[in-house]
Amino acid sequence: MLGLFNKKANSLLGIDISSTSVKLLELSRSGSRYKVEAYAVEPLPPNAVVEKNIADMEGVGQALSRVLAKAKTGVRTAAVAVAGSAVITKTIEMEAGLSDDDLETQLKIEADQYIPYPLEEVAIDFEVQGPSPRNPERVEVLLAACRKENVEVREAALALAGITAKVVDVEAYALERAYGLLAAQLDNGSGDLTVAVVDIGATMTTLSVLHNGRTIYTREQLFGGKQLTDEIQRRYGLSVEEAGLAKKQGGLPDDYESEVLQPFKEAVVQQVSRSLQFFFAAGQYNDVDYILLAGGTASIPDLDRLIQQKIGTPTLVANPFADMALSSKVNAGALASDAPALMIACGLAMRSFD
Repeated sequence: MLGLFNKKANSLLGIDISSTSVKLLELSRSGSRYKVEAYAVEPLPPNAVVEKNIADMEGVGQALSRVLAKAKTGVRTAAVAVAGSAVITKTIEMEAGLSDDDLETQLKIEADQYIPYPLEEVAIDFEVQGPSPRNPERVEVLLAACRKENVEVREAALALAGITAKVVDVEAYALERAYGLLAAQLDNGSGDLTVAVVDIGATMTTLSVLHNGRTIYTREQLFGGKQLTDEIQRRYGLSVEEAGLAKKQGGLPDDYESEVLQPFKEAVVQQVSRSLQFFFAAGQYNDVDYILLAGGTASIPDLDRLIQQKIGTPTLVANPFADMALSSKVNAGALASDAPALMIACGLAMRSFD
């Protein structure tokens, strides 16, 4: 069965459960061109997800049901991700030529020394990276391990909305996959780029540095767009919902730009600069070719310009959909403004084509 006619069967929704919203994306592909078939974003109840851990399963399940209805998609299988901080990865050398089953058996024996939890509590996955540069008779295998509860709670939240989790990925790998779409927009002809992707979410900022499209460094810190929302709320006496809306749609008093937004933008620049300093201090790099801004906060007007001006590195707002076709039910304007926040959802939706 080649599955030529039931093309829908292998379509996966990319679903990114972040700390303040659920983002859903469905892609299709013809030839080498992708098309956005459906997308939607739905806010989560406060504290339903705390630092990337699902705390209120019901609340997340209901938001998932709403996001499905909003996106008007018929697909009910999905790829979701766990946060990098929840995953232990290790590259180990194994004997070449083992079957997947033998590799798995062997890895389970080896894994014990790398994983600080009892093995029965852990979900393990692996991928053969290629021959070992040191010894052609061995291969390098990337081992990824995560506590089962991290995976199961995501599967269970999706199940509440009638969605089956077919793939559980790691956020960093999803980001890497989506970055592959942006590399073409940056290329200086050589393709040998070191790019800092700064994903500024609501409460977490993640710096991922990619060299030649592979993640070589990642660091999370507690900082995000929620600080701006909180400040708007405090200064203008608004509810969380009103503040979040005003942040997106405007309508705040005249002093907002100078008194609230500008200081926040300066704080973002400082965070980006600090994250990069940590990266430079950690290894052999003292420069990056580009800074790419992702996450909801990246949509703040002129933030990219300010960062470029202060740090001196070419800075762009990530838009993985720049070269994609859009289905008629996708609102192009809304997608463009949400684009930087959809990098992980996009990388997850791309798992349909593996």
